[in-house]
Amino acid sequence: MSGVRFTVDGRAALAESGELLLHALRRNGEAPPTLCHDDKLEPYGGCRLCLVEVEGSPRPVPSCAVRVEEGMAVTTNGGLPKLRRTLTEMLLTEHVSTAGGGRADELADLALELGAQAPFVLPDAGREPYEDRNELMGYDPDACILCGRCIRYTQDVMQCSALTFEGRGPEARIVPTHGHSWLDTECELCGGCLSVCPTGAIFEKKSTGTTMPDTALRKVKTTCTYCGVGCQLDLNVDPESGKVVKVTSDPSYLPNEGELCVKGRFSFGFINHPDRLTEPLIRGADGELHPASWEEAIAAAAAGLNGVRERHGDQAVGVLASARLTNEENYLIQKLARTALKTNSVHSCEAT
Repeated sequence: MSGVRFTVDGRAALAESGELLLHALRRNGEAPPTLCHDDKLEPYGGCRLCLVEVEGSPRPVPSCAVRVEEGMAVTTNGGLPKLRRTLTEMLLTEHVSTAGGGRADELADLALELGAQAPFVLPDAGREPYEDRNELMGYDPDACILCGRCIRYTQDVMQCSALTFEGRGPEARIVPTHGHSWLDTECELCGGCLSVCPTGAIFEKKSTGTTMPDTALRKVKTTCTYCGVGCQLDLNVDPESGKVVKVTSDPSYLPNEGELCVKGRFSFGFINHPDRLTEPLIRGADGELHPASWEEAIAAAAAGLNGVRERHGDQAVGVLASARLTNEENYLIQKLARTALKTNSVHSCEAT
């Protein structure tokens, strides 16, 4: 196998040309922690938790911001665990509020793993609260570590200026641009900034209906139905109530690579809406709709379609497909129309 040769704690390793050291270490069995890095974003090197020692360098370097070079000798142990614990404790002194509502908190998890505790809490660590009139996302400044992931996501991935830093020192926090509401900026409310937040400082307002932690929610992978792109997503189900409480996606999912739009991420309220039909209805002789089994409903639909064909011919039946269905489902629709109903009148409402 060709590639860039380097060593990790004395062991020979290979990396791709130009690969980030952090990624190469992960592929070779090492996983330095990081809070500011995200694979979708440009290298930042802000939290310094992924520091490693490189032979010839006068000080530890952030592995998320360094490219592997031929012959590089990397050390991941030594005094680095103690340094990481100290850096974690420094972050904890300003981390007044852990993520509420069971949201994931990578800093709290890392502190538990390293045995780190805040030696003290700065008297001015509390930041000014932030309230926004949008109904989808909230922000808790006291849970924020100012890693900038959310800001860099809006700029690098979404190509907009939705979020920015405000204030300096202990008063620093992240707010929508110019202090406006999210609704008054270029923000599309896609929730991408929320998905990359490492501490749950940006959170889904709608998921506050559950007390279960994110790790206890049951994930059901499915396809978004709002358009024909076919984005893959996870419905997060509360195991106690059996209701969907939030929607997420994973960067490994194609074709959307973990990205979702505002509809895909937040418009799931219809699933549990009391007006939603949960069983087939057939109109009886009395003119009223009555509950029926799927077998009865399919038989009634087939009888109605065949009746039209017998009275008016096959082409009197038309079939409408939809861009909200998957390609596979639309293929089956046209096959049903052409082979079973014997009609070529197949159309899609999105084509008009």
